[in-house]
Amino acid sequence: MPKAKASSVRIIAGEWRGRKLSVLGVEGLRPSKDIIRETLFNWLQPVLPGSRVMDVFAGTGALGFEAASRHAAMVLMLEKSLPVAKRLEEHRTLLRAEQVEVIQIDAFEYLPQVQDSFDIVFLDPPFASDLLQPCCDLLFAGNLLHSQSRVYVEAAQRQGLPLLPSGWDWSRQKISGDVAFGLAVNAN
Repeated sequence: MPKAKASSVRIIAGEWRGRKLSVLGVEGLRPSKDIIRETLFNWLQPVLPGSRVMDVFAGTGALGFEAASRHAAMVLMLEKSLPVAKRLEEHRTLLRAEQVEVIQIDAFEYLPQVQDSFDIVFLDPPFASDLLQPCCDLLFAGNLLHSQSRVYVEAAQRQGLPLLPSGWDWSRQKISGDVAFGLAVNAN
């Protein structure tokens, strides 16, 4: 497989607005498009400040650092790849992002053992993987969410958004190019 091209991601708003963070040229690593992140964070703006956020497939860090830049109280980034996790840690240090924690671990190993609950969870696995539905199933089966939690999901349009468990609904859904994305909320 050819190596992916290295690039950068720009933080759109908040404390680090306009800062560019380098992205490793790793196959499958794909930053969420600016227009998608802008839409997502418009959806989240009323609930984001002071929230506890988990970025399950942190990758480029675009979602997690954007949330921290916009005053999330705590952002936990999970990343399986050691080189990518090291890059995220470098960015955390560069930005002096004390509210961000990077853990190099497989999400399927970490999620079953987490005791904390989160206000916002980002699920944006590599599009070529079949990780989205199993991760959703694991996330919704555990104690990671509470009645006011929101779960953001991004997937290839051809795959579509995953099935949600009973009691959860899509509050927002959109398509941008080849990307389907949505925000799930507890409907109870």
